[in-house]
Amino acid sequence: MESVDMRHVLKWRPPQASCGAAVLYSVQFQGEFELTVLNGSWVDAPECQLTAHTHCDLTFDLGSDSDYNLRVRAQCESQRSAWTKLSPAFNRRHTVLMAPEMAVTAVGDTLHVAFDKLPLTAVVMVTVWKRGGDLQAAVYPMPAEQRVFHLDALQEGAVYCVTAQTVVGSNLHSSSTDTQCVPITGPDAAWKKPTTVTVTVIIVAGLLFAVFWSIVHCRPDACQTYFRKEPLPLSLHPDWEISTPMSPEEAELCEAIHVVPSAD
Repeated sequence: MESVDMRHVLKWRPPQASCGAAVLYSVQFQGEFELTVLNGSWVDAPECQLTAHTHCDLTFDLGSDSDYNLRVRAQCESQRSAWTKLSPAFNRRHTVLMAPEMAVTAVGDTLHVAFDKLPLTAVVMVTVWKRGGDLQAAVYPMPAEQRVFHLDALQEGAVYCVTAQTVVGSNLHSSSTDTQCVPITGPDAAWKKPTTVTVTVIIVAGLLFAVFWSIVHCRPDACQTYFRKEPLPLSLHPDWEISTPMSPEEAELCEAIHVVPSAD
């Protein structure tokens, strides 16, 4: 049996004898109720009857803290093996609890602590303290189904640190998470950044519109005032005569034509 964070998975190896067809497996369990009240009867695991897998998730079948007997058998066509029983019996209190996955963020003056992949029946103990005041740490229990822990009205400008631990029952504890610290920016910080961006965009758009409108509606006299044409510096004036030569064909077209009267 592999049991981590209250998820119980029974695993087995295939039989050594070969089979010409597919080998299918069935799983049964027997708790304290079946053993004492139902005269030692066994219950079929609903999700693990005639399955081709070599594992069975019994998380929702083993619903109490009592000891459970478990067994599995193989079937090949009409042939069935003997039942193989798990030894010793399994109790879900033997599960291994891992440190919870935690993400800490601050929104305004509120601390948000989000968790993922928590055991269904667990309680998360969230420890919060202000940096520099470790002796004033406070511990808050949170049911696993809640998933997100909130703590508001915190001191603006202070840095708060968080660790968490998963607890099942009174004796089963996970290791603690790594410490995560975040600064508290204050209740009005949530709208400061988007407001600043919006105002900046409006101002830039207004300036661009004003420049474009001025160019389009600029009167000639006003434009000459603001956009004057500077004369060319004397150093750039040419001191030679510029003439455009004419090609022979163009010169020929410009010659005078004399008409001589005919003798007739």
